[in-house]
Order: sequence, then C-alpha cells, then structure tokens
Amino acid sequence: MPRPPRQRPPVRQPAASARAPQDGSYKHLFSHPEMVEGLLRDFVQEDWLGLIDFTTLEKQGGSYVTDDLREREDDIIWRVRVAGEWLYVYLLIEFQSQVDPWMAVRVMVYTGLLYQDLIKSGAVAAGERLPPVFPLVLYNGTGRWTAARDIAELIVPLPNALARYCPQHRYHLIDEGRIGVETLDQAGSVAAELVRLEVLATDGPDAVRPILRRLSARLQGPGYASLRRALSVWFARVLLRRLMPDEKIPELHDLVEVETMLAEHVEEWTQKWKREGIQEGIREGILEGERRGELQGKADALKRLLRRRFGELPQWADARIDTATLDQVDGWLDGMLQASTLEGLLGGQPPESRRPAG
Repeated sequence: MPRPPRQRPPVRQPAASARAPQDGSYKHLFSHPEMVEGLLRDFVQEDWLGLIDFTTLEKQGGSYVTDDLREREDDIIWRVRVAGEWLYVYLLIEFQSQVDPWMAVRVMVYTGLLYQDLIKSGAVAAGERLPPVFPLVLYNGTGRWTAARDIAELIVPLPNALARYCPQHRYHLIDEGRIGVETLDQAGSVAAELVRLEVLATDGPDAVRPILRRLSARLQGPGYASLRRALSVWFARVLLRRLMPDEKIPELHDLVEVETMLAEHVEEWTQKWKREGIQEGIREGILEGERRGELQGKADALKRLLRRRFGELPQWADARIDTATLDQVDGWLDGMLQASTLEGLLGGQPPESRRPAG
C-alpha cells in the first residue's frame, strides 16, 4: 500500500516584496537540463518517458507575447527527441498560494502562442505537422490544487452533434505538497532534492542541512558551476527568506557559502524559528478564540431573538444553531425580519425530529 503524500503545513510567508525574487530563481534553476530531466524522470510516471533521448534536451529562448503585449516570465520551454520526433516541454511554475481556476485556459493559450511562434519563425513549414507539446505545471503552494486540468472540463457540455467542436487540451500537474512519500523516497534527481527542500523546510533550518550537504557533494566539478550558483541564489533568495523572513540574508554564490552560513547560524536560527512558531501558534489560538467568542455571542443573540418571535425553541433548532458557522449565524440574523417561520429561516425541520400528529 503506497504511503499517502506528506501534507505540508502552512508556513509564515514573507511580504510580497521579499517573495518577488523567487520567480527568477526558479526560472534560472529550470534553465538547466539536469533539473528538467530529473523533474520528468522522477515525477512524470508515464510510459512514453522511456522513448525520450535526454541527450537531445534543448532550451528554447524567449517568452511568447500575448495580444496585450505583456511578456510572461513564468514559462520555460524545452524541446527533446521522443522516438525521433521533437517534443516541446512547456513548464509553468505557479508560486501563488491561490490556485488559478483558469489554468487550463492559460495553458491552451500558451500552447497556441508557441505554435504560432514556431510557424512565424519557420520552424514548422507549410504542409508540415506541428510538434506535440507537453504542458507541465509545477505548483508549490500550501493548499491542494483544485483547478480543472483539461480545458474541456471548463466548457458547458454540448449535445452530441456539437461535442466534436469542444476543445480538449490537458496539462500535467506536479503538486509538490501532495507528492507521495514513497515517490519522493525513490526519487534521486537534483529536482527531487529541490522538492524535498520545499517540503522539509517547514521542519526548520536544521532540517535542510543534510540535503544541502548531499547537493554540495554531488555537484562537484566545473560542469556544475552554473547549477551550483543557481541553487545558491535560490537558497538565499527563496528558501532562507521563507524560513527566516526577518533575517538579512546576504547574496550567496556557491553551495559551500550556504553550508558555511547555515553552520554558523543554524542553532540561533532554529531557536528563533521555534520561538516565532510558538508565537504564531499563540496568535492563531487567540484569533480562533476571538472567532469562537464572536460566534457564541451571535448564536446566543440569535436564540434570544428567535424566542421572542417564535417562542421556546425546539431541540432541533438549538442543535442547528449550536453547530452553525459564523457565516450561517450572520445569514440567519440578517434574515430575521423576512422569515415567517422558524423552519423557513433555519432551513427546515430535520425528518427525525418530526413527530406524527395524534
């Protein structure tokens, strides 16, 4: 029985201005063929991957421009030979915590723009077929990804005679926080180490040190100089700022520098991280208490008003109010003046509480 994915708890997020550099950091990371190959091998478990010749990976330059002339900075495009033919891998990285419900529309538009560019540039001549595109969305938000993965799911179903005109275009999703523990345990690429860092960072600064040591030992030699620098920049601008948003993190240019800095500060930062986590928990507890207090106060007020209008409340009405949310209670309070019956206001009497007449 495969183990369930590790649920990533919410973490304190730095301000938007502090988070901005992560966009470029991720794009720089996945501009390295080792990262793209690892992402595909470890997290896209489909049969056709066995036909890929990863030695042919080529990064395609430039962003494609939408009709309103705004360049997108979140797309990374590679091509690779699959069974002798070119496949375009269109990688989109989602940083935002809110899931985009229209991602399938975005992916379809981006794919169309890619095809348009290939035609305009002469990469595909008249009479030739367009190359296949594999859209891949990498999501690192804390909430579960809930958006439709195929454009067809967002379109009103058509009668059979018109169904053939409904577009279908699907993207593959890698939801980092929902990757199964077993899948992650078996993954051995540098991309997998990046995902581990994203997931384990919620355990504090000390939790990332073993992964950092493995990366430093693995990426030796001049051939990995660019990837080492990209990882160092990502550590400084993204991971450490996420862990310690109030600390001033210097620019780092090599994994050895990152290791040294962590070794010097890990005890201090871990204690500070724990204190801030406790304080955050206390603040959340206070807010929850305030919400519960507000709910209880409004529920009591609602019951008093209902008794004045409808007399003593039956048990089912008491129970319904006691288990209601704050929004429900607010709605009932707002509807008090228009309601002519208790059942009409609270949504009807449950069947088990109704007793036959006589």
